[in-house]
Parts: sequence; C-alpha cells; structure tokens
Amino acid sequence: MSKHLENVSRRGFLKTAGVTSGLILAAPMLSNHVMAAARGEEELVSSGYLAIKPDGTAHVFVHRVEMGQGSRTGLPQVVADELEADWGRLHIEAAFGDKARFGDQNTDGSTSIRKFYDAFRQAGAAARMMIEQAAANEWGVSVSDVEAKKHRVINKITGKSEDFSKFVVAASKLEVPKDVQLKKKADRTFIGKPQRNIYMKQILTGGTQFGQDTIRPNMVFAVAARPPVVGGKVTSYDKAAAMAVDGVLDVVELPALEMPALFKPVGGVAVVASNTWAAMKGREALNAQFEDGANASYDSAEYEKQLWKSIDGDSVTHMKRGDVDAALEGASKTYSADYYVPHQHHIPMEPPAATAEWNGDDLKMWVCCQDPTSVQETVAAFVGKKPEEIYVEATLLGGAFGRKSKPDFAVEAALVAKAVGRPVKMVWSREDDVRHGYYHTVAAQRVNVGVKDGKVTAWKHKAAYPSIGATFNPAADQPGAFELGLGLLDMPFDTANMQVDTGKAPAHVRIGWMRSVANIQQAFAVGSMVDEIAQGEGKNTADMWMELIGFDRKINPSVDLVKQPGAPRDPQYSNYGESLERHPVDTARLKAVLDKVVQMSGYGKDMPKGKGIGISVHRSFVSYVACAAEVEVTDGELKVTNAWMAVDCGVAVNPDRVKAQMEGAVLFGMSIAMHGEITAKDGAIVEGNFDGYPVCRMSECPPVETAIIESDAVPGGVGEPGVPPVAPAITNAIFAATGKRIRRLPIKDQLST
Repeated sequence: MSKHLENVSRRGFLKTAGVTSGLILAAPMLSNHVMAAARGEEELVSSGYLAIKPDGTAHVFVHRVEMGQGSRTGLPQVVADELEADWGRLHIEAAFGDKARFGDQNTDGSTSIRKFYDAFRQAGAAARMMIEQAAANEWGVSVSDVEAKKHRVINKITGKSEDFSKFVVAASKLEVPKDVQLKKKADRTFIGKPQRNIYMKQILTGGTQFGQDTIRPNMVFAVAARPPVVGGKVTSYDKAAAMAVDGVLDVVELPALEMPALFKPVGGVAVVASNTWAAMKGREALNAQFEDGANASYDSAEYEKQLWKSIDGDSVTHMKRGDVDAALEGASKTYSADYYVPHQHHIPMEPPAATAEWNGDDLKMWVCCQDPTSVQETVAAFVGKKPEEIYVEATLLGGAFGRKSKPDFAVEAALVAKAVGRPVKMVWSREDDVRHGYYHTVAAQRVNVGVKDGKVTAWKHKAAYPSIGATFNPAADQPGAFELGLGLLDMPFDTANMQVDTGKAPAHVRIGWMRSVANIQQAFAVGSMVDEIAQGEGKNTADMWMELIGFDRKINPSVDLVKQPGAPRDPQYSNYGESLERHPVDTARLKAVLDKVVQMSGYGKDMPKGKGIGISVHRSFVSYVACAAEVEVTDGELKVTNAWMAVDCGVAVNPDRVKAQMEGAVLFGMSIAMHGEITAKDGAIVEGNFDGYPVCRMSECPPVETAIIESDAVPGGVGEPGVPPVAPAITNAIFAATGKRIRRLPIKDQLST
C-alpha cells in the first residue's frame, strides 16, 4: 500500500512554504496533467504532501485549485481522518506551481477526490502509524499498546496521553511503514461527514482573493483588441489615438496565433493604462483592424447544414455489436430522430484574469487558472524561460467549468509586463470572455432504433461535431474515441445490435472541454430517444430504461470497439482515465439511482394539464446520476418547478459539497437546455454578454432535492456528472406536459411556435 510514499523530512522540500523541519511525507501519484495527456504521456510524480511540524501542527499541501467545488476542504478531510488530527490544528496550504514537488495540479475532469483519495488516506495513515511507533519506542511498549486519537497518542496500558508534538521529531527519523493500516469505515471522523468549506467565511464576508482582486505595487492594467476570427491577424491600429486617452501608458502588439491553437493567445494589440477604464477607452480609440484568415466564412447556421450533410454522408464506425442494419430491416417498428446542440460557453462569473511581475529575469504570476503547471509550460514557450523558473500562484476562481484550464490570457499578461517593465494585470471583460473562448462543440446526432416483439433489437447512433482534438491537431476533423467514450461507446444497453458512427466536422473556432464535455450532447440524444421509444411503445420511461439496461452486470465497452485503419493497437475504452477493475461500468448502480429518483419525484403519477415530469439517467466521470424534472408550461412559457437528483459517487467524502454540486449541475444544465447558444457570423462570435447569452436567473431556479446513495465504492467524480441528465429530463418533461417533442437545444421559444 505504501510503496510509493516517501519520508522526505530531511530534504528541505518545503522550505519555500515555511516548513523547515518535522515529519514530511510525499505521496507520488500518476500524473493527469492536461498538457502531458495531450502529448500522450504518463508519469509518476509527487503530488501530495503532509507535513507535521515539531509543534504538532499538521500542514496539508493541496495541489488542486479551489473554484467552489471544495477540493481544498475534501482532501484535507481525507488526511485528517486517517491521521486522527484535530481539525483546528490543521493548516491547509495551497500548493504553488511546482511540478517537481507537487506534480499534476490540473483541477479538471472531476479528478480531485477520485484520483487522490487513496494517496491522501495513505499519507495520513502512515504519519499516524509513525507517530504511534515513536510513542511506543519512547514508552518502551508494543505499538499495539498505543493509539492516536484527535492529535494525541494514548498509552492503552497506563492511560497516559501526550500531544503529537512530543513525538514528531522522533517519527521523522523512522522509515515509512510498508503496510499502511487504513481505518475502518465505522471509525471515520471526517470522511463522509459534512465539513464547512474552509473559505466560507471569506466568501460570505468578501474577504476572498480572486484573480481579478490581485494587486501588486506599481501595477498597471491592460486590455486587448483581439482578432474576431480565430487565426486572424492585425493589419493596422492607431497607436497615437490610444496614447492620447488620459491614463493610457503604452500599446503592445501581441504575437499572431500560429496553428495549432493549443493554449496560445489569439494575438492582437494590448493597451496598457493606469486603470482598467482608461485601458478600455484606449482600446476603443485604437481602432484595430484585422485580416480574418481561413475561418472568415464560418457561419453557424450554414455550418449546421454541413453537419446534417455529414450525418447523411460517409461514416466511420467506432463501435459495432451484431448486425444493426439487418436488425433495423427486420424490425416491426422503427424510431428515428435527429438531435442538435449548438456551441456553448463556460461563462464563469469571473472572466479570465492574470497578473505578471518581472523582477529582472524573474517572473512571478498570479492567475485564476485551473492548472498552474500548464501556465508555466505555456508561458515559458513565449518568454524564453524554463517552466520551473516561473512562479505561478493559482488564486481562487470565481467559476471556471474548464475555461480556466487554458492559459492563453496568462501568456498575454507575461508578454505585456515584460514589454512595459511594470507589473501588469491582464483584464478580460465579459465580451472578451464570450467572444474569444474555447467553446463547447456544436453537435448533430441521428439515432435509429428498431423494435421487434416489443423489445429494442437495434440502436444505431451517428454523431458529427468538431473535436477537441482539433485544438491540438488541425487534422482532427470529427469526433474522437475519447469523446465518444463519454456516453456513446459505453451505452449500458443489453441490446443485441448496436453501432456508433461519426461523420466529418472540421473546427472553425477553438474547441475546448466544458463541464461534463461531450456527455452534454450525447446524454441529451440518448436520454431523449429512450423517452421517445417508451412513449411510442406505451411504456413508462423508467421501465424502458430498466428494460434497455437489462440484468445486473459489469460491462467492458472495449469488446465492441472497432479498430481504425492504421491504428497501432486495438482500441480501449478510456473510462475517464480509470481502470475498469477499480471503476467498472456497473449497471446495478445505474439502475439504483434511477429507481431512487423515481421514488423521490413520484414519476409516473397523474399530472394536471400543462404539467409533467421527465427523467433521465447517465454515467459519467465514473459516477452515476439520475435526474427528474417537473415542468409547467403556460401559454408557451416554461417553468421548471422542481428537480430531483440521485447520485452514486462512491464514498461521498463531504456530503454537503456533493449536494451543492448537484444543485449547481441542475442550474448549469438548465442554462444549457433553456438558453445557451453561441453563434458565429463571418467567422466571429455574435454574442457578447448575458443579454445575448443568458444563464438561469434566481427567478427560474427550482427547489432541488438530492439523494446520495450510500456506497463503499471508491470515490468517483462529482463536479461534472450531475449535468448530463438535466437537459433530457427537462425536455422529456415538456413532452409529458404538452405532447411537444424538443430535439434541439436551447428550448428558447420553441414552445410558443
């Protein structure tokens, strides 16, 4: 269990963090770093540190960024439980960007707890055992005769107890135990118990420090005029006019974007001023002009037509079971439907912000980022430094949802600060954020289903959408297996004939991951089609789900995957980066959350005219979530009146955070379903602010009831799995209330036409 734990007490690893002595354990883990993943690399790096100072205070260095999801509370809970710590003597330290010491710091993909639960448990347990051994040595008794409890060690023979501090130095000289003994579930103090977010007081009193709050001595502010079309280049600008604006100090041209886009800035011209308002007025005066480049013809309305042509055209098969075409031909009844989801945007409440400060050749940065290591690696390539030479501190994030894992804005800050010789905060307005983002892909899907003797015998699913892979490789011109594995390749159906195909869809904007990624469009299509089949067959939709899922089993989706021409090896289902042994595709758990949400909502009961309840269920990020939504439609106006969520995420380390994530997922999913649509005209994004890209308002928020399924399984993800079933639950509820089927998002005014 502890073969990778290291006692680094005498190496001075954490001197820069104020820990110079005591017991320090490092817990190496497999890297999940986003840039390494893009390069296909895997590596074992030190990612977690537990340091107990001679005074007994325990310092937990959390290498995950905090954006409201509670990582910096949940991971310390895991350590504190196994350590038998007094929470009041726990010091939670935010790890700065340092790959050598903290390894993977990418806070993305709902990985914080599920990837590091074991390592943080082992670190806490090992430290507890070492302190117990040091106490046993001191007292001349067997280690079985001592026991750590709430920051003290008890001599079970004499009843005497001493504070941890008495044994820390002696413990630091011991070897890490080879067999770490973890606590039993019944003995847990913090794991599975509600714990208030460590930042709650600051959040409630306005004492938090987000990226936009960073202030450095002698700091100036910058905004940029960027090419409206990805790949565009600046052709002219009026520097003199910008400099004539009161408060403007300088104008700095940014390097043009060279494909592939990666996380590089898009180019343009930055205006530097003594305050943000002056910088913005200077940008207006700049009158920057751009050559639009290869993506100038991108029109989202025309592009949708291209996607449907792709759906009608040639296909690449990624998953095949049985003979789906023959089964469709022999079906007694068939169902066919097309589903469409437009580009979406993360639109976090805090737009991107980065502050850079040069002191000679030394560069320090404060960035509202999801991954300090990506900031270091991306910035380094533009400023001629090694990544480890750049100090990066990840501030608190006022929302992120995947946008702030792409540090293009940090590069801008570093370049402008170097040019002007003063600390610079690069400020993005809401319009900058909306018009220069990494967008969730636009997607077209067609589902054909065959039914014979009342049983689904064929499911054929084709998808065409620009791939996230295009951001890293322009040759990626259709959905990749890693995206199809988010809800299509792993459809948990006991159906004899199934096939998943793709069509070409080249990208014309930067495509990036957004909360729950391709699960958004794929869960919408699958969840909607199950409801359509149920209604057509005169069945309850929950029963239809149960029938399709079939008997309790653990599925290996890899067995039905199709090897692509030229591929070096047989394809493997990615399973969100987890092994199927540790995180199986378990149909019993999927059915359990569905059954729970049916009980909670009363799904299937008679409803008055204009009201209805819809359901859907989905596995993503190795967790299982079912959603039921109740809607009311009056004179074409939609209101979601209630929502119920049931989640099985394995061990729920902090139930309060799990419930909060499910509530947030409902609102995020409602925004996608009801409002969200990014469009493009002449290559440029049309929307700019909440007037064109609205999110759910307080008046639209329904009561949300969440049930957490009791589970002893290892933790799964929580931040993202709640989103996918929300949209299909809402649109299915609309059908129940009105008889109108919604097959394209957002709903907007479809109910009034």
